[in-house]
Amino acid sequence: MIDILRSEWTKIRSVRSTMWTLAVTAGLMLGIGALIASAARGSTEDDIPGAQAVMLSLTGIMFASLSIATLGVLVISSEYRTGGIRTSLMAVPKRMSLLTGKIVVFTVTSLLVCTVASAASLAVGVAIIQPPSLDMGEAVRTVVGCGLYLTACGLFGLALGTLVRHTPGAIVSAIALMLVLPQITGMLPGQVGRTVADHFTTNAGMQVAVPLVRNTSFGPWSGFGVYLVWIAVTMIVGAVLMRRRDA
Repeated sequence: MIDILRSEWTKIRSVRSTMWTLAVTAGLMLGIGALIASAARGSTEDDIPGAQAVMLSLTGIMFASLSIATLGVLVISSEYRTGGIRTSLMAVPKRMSLLTGKIVVFTVTSLLVCTVASAASLAVGVAIIQPPSLDMGEAVRTVVGCGLYLTACGLFGLALGTLVRHTPGAIVSAIALMLVLPQITGMLPGQVGRTVADHFTTNAGMQVAVPLVRNTSFGPWSGFGVYLVWIAVTMIVGAVLMRRRDA
């Protein structure tokens, strides 16, 4: 397994597109957070509360989530596109071992980059806004939550890439499931509509990073758990199809 992990790490760091996508993810977190924080600071002379300063500093998470999901898709779909998956399967005939290696290496890489980017974004945003007080415990939890949430979004992209195997199709699916449909479910009427919205992908998962404005039936970690169930189900279906389909 060590050889598989080493091979997958080599693939990630040696492919220019993956490294650029990681850099874009970090840049979106930091750049958008700094821009929104500057705009908020310049629009009022009143003090901005610490909790609001944290949320403003991490506004880039929505865009960063799509970027890291795209990276997750590329980790596996690019091999199908170039035919490199055949070489990988010749080297690692056990397909589940190959997929597990991709998941482990991607998770560790994404979690490190996204957590550092979230911490940097928060530090810059707070330095710009200068709130009168800041709950450090909540700020640390939010940074850790952002790193976990973005990593989960990347794994969702990896799961969709395994399932669809076609880069544009998997990316469009990620955009629909992570950005478009969660907004639409919020428009559904009645208690059933609210339940569906609360349980739908990023509506639930975002609770661990930046609590949504509307009240939901989940706390930060329970909502994140629901999101992980979505990811796990998608990954399992993709893994089953990966075992049955030709490369």
